[in-house]
Amino acid sequence: MKYRTFPRTTLSVSEVGFGLWTVSTGWWGQFTEGEAVGLMQKAFDLGVTLFDAADTYGNGLSEELIAKAFQGRRDEIVIATKIGYDFVNHGDKRRGQREIPQDFSPAALVRATDAALKRLRTDRIDLMQLHNIRMEQVSDDSVWTTLERLKGEGKILHYGIALGPAIGWQGEGVDCIRERELTSVQHIYNILEQHPGRAIQQAAEDAGRDTLFLIRVPHSSGMLEGRYTADTVFPPNDHRNHRPRSWLLNGVRKVGRLRFLENADRTLGQAALQWLLADPRVASTLPNIYGEDQLREFAAAPECPPLTEDDMEEIERLHSGNFGVEEDAPKFKGTMQPA
Repeated sequence: MKYRTFPRTTLSVSEVGFGLWTVSTGWWGQFTEGEAVGLMQKAFDLGVTLFDAADTYGNGLSEELIAKAFQGRRDEIVIATKIGYDFVNHGDKRRGQREIPQDFSPAALVRATDAALKRLRTDRIDLMQLHNIRMEQVSDDSVWTTLERLKGEGKILHYGIALGPAIGWQGEGVDCIRERELTSVQHIYNILEQHPGRAIQQAAEDAGRDTLFLIRVPHSSGMLEGRYTADTVFPPNDHRNHRPRSWLLNGVRKVGRLRFLENADRTLGQAALQWLLADPRVASTLPNIYGEDQLREFAAAPECPPLTEDDMEEIERLHSGNFGVEEDAPKFKGTMQPA
C-alpha cells in the first residue's frame, strides 16, 4: 500500500480506502456485523487506513462498525464521515434509496457531530464532510463558521464536502472549491464517467487551490471490474438496479475496448484505480468492497505496474469517442453549472 498526505496537514491516507456504504446500507448485498467487521479488519491488515462512513448509512450503523472493528486502534486509522441528512427524524421513513430531508443549520451540524463522535467512540473525527450540499450551503457563512468552531474545539480535525449525483454536483463542487477553504472533495469519477469529475478537479487547479480529492464509484458501480455480461442480473434491492439497462449493455461494450489494460501483473479493476492514482490531486480511491478476494485485488493496485503514457493516451482517445458506442447523452440531476 502507498499513502498520500493532504497539503498543509499531517493527514495521510492510504491510496485505497474503505467506503462503509457497501457493508452498512444493504444496497450492495447483505452483510452481518461480523462479516463487515472482519472485512474492515482484513483491509487494515492489507494497509488500508482510510475508512469513510456517513451518519445516514444504516442510520448510524457505518460509524458503529468502525468503533467495533478498531477498538483500541483509533490512532492507527483515519476516520472520515459525513453529516447533513436528518435520519434521526426521517430515517425510518426511507423508501429505498430515495433522499430524505437534510438539515445543515448550525445546531443540527453540532448535534450530528456530537452523535457521530459517540457512535464512533472517539474524541475527534479526522475528516468531516458535508453530505450532498446544495448551493444554499455553499453560500451560507453560518455553515462554514460552525465547522471552524467544531475544528477549534478539536471535535473535527479537517473538513470537506461529499457530492452528488442525485443532488448537487458540478456547480456545488466548483463554487465550493473557489469560495471555501476545503481539505478535500469527494465525488464520482472513473474511466467511463469522467464528467463532471474532471471539471471539478480542474477547478481546483484553475483556482490555485491545493484541495485533494477522494474518489468514489471508481469502477462505475462495478462495471470496470470487468465481470459483467449482457446477461448479468442484480438482486431486487441492489443499487445497480437504479441504472438503466442501457448502462449495462453499453458498459459491457465499452469495457471490451479497455481489455488492453489487463495483463499478467494487473487486472482491469486494478488498472481503473491506477488511472485515478496517476493524478496527484487524488488522495485516495474508495472502491465498493464486498469480498475478501476483491479486497485483496484492490488493495494491491498501488503496487501494480502503473499505466504507461501510451495507455493513458489510448484511454483518452477512446473516451473522446465514447469508446465507440453510440448512446443518448447522460441526464444529470444535480446543479451542473457553476454559479
